[in-house]
Amino acid sequence: MITAKEVSFGYTAGRGVLNNISLTLGEGHIHGLLGCNGIGKTTLLKLICGIMRPDSGEITVDGCDAMSRQPKIFSELMILPEEFDLPNISLERYAKVTSPFYPRFDMGQMRGYCQELGVNPLERLHSMSMGQRKKAYIAFALACNVRMLLMDEPTNGLDIPSKSVFRRLLAGYVDENRMVIISTHQVADVESLLDSIVILDAKGVALNATTAEICQRLKFGKASEGDRVVYSERTIAGDMAVIYNENEEESQLNIELLFNATVANRDAIRAIFNK
Repeated sequence: MITAKEVSFGYTAGRGVLNNISLTLGEGHIHGLLGCNGIGKTTLLKLICGIMRPDSGEITVDGCDAMSRQPKIFSELMILPEEFDLPNISLERYAKVTSPFYPRFDMGQMRGYCQELGVNPLERLHSMSMGQRKKAYIAFALACNVRMLLMDEPTNGLDIPSKSVFRRLLAGYVDENRMVIISTHQVADVESLLDSIVILDAKGVALNATTAEICQRLKFGKASEGDRVVYSERTIAGDMAVIYNENEEESQLNIELLFNATVANRDAIRAIFNK
């Protein structure tokens, strides 16, 4: 479990990136971490990993302070950053050097993931395109079998077929003892995977709820007469709305619409989920 309590952070004095962030993220979920550019999504992932220290507040991972950087935590926690630099060796060599830090690493799994993603694990990483390196790193990360996997824009650089394979592999990765946190702007790439949504804004956590809770309290689509509308916008398909689900009707979640509603009407969204 990952817990943040009143966490704030700024890269320069007087310019906070994260402000009073408090949330708990548990196992058994693929959490979507959403927010506008520069709101601090990547920063929060780095704070969770102990790469940076918060200005105030505390982040704990399995009850341990993230800044303690304990080996038992790092062996269960991995971050796949949006941008990374790998040594000029093959993926198999990289895995042999790095895998001792991850007790459940499985070379056979990694080779299987590589095959599905169309990556040659014997090719030097510097010889690969950016997209191929991203797929290679994804294959390695999944094969480490950590309980807490953090991914920053994991679909950037992937072609359309690879995005489909990525979704399938990740859907099979999570169980009741594991969690994945995906920070992304490419919501359409992962929308079908997410079962928990966290939306950050300049004031902190604007929303933290499971998709089941969201669909129990809100409906998404065209409003009918008598509906109480939280937010609406004009699209090619007509006016689309976020509506109070007063009769607990079934509704398919529209994450982009939910995000826009949260940005435009934060207080109303928070009131709905803080009852």
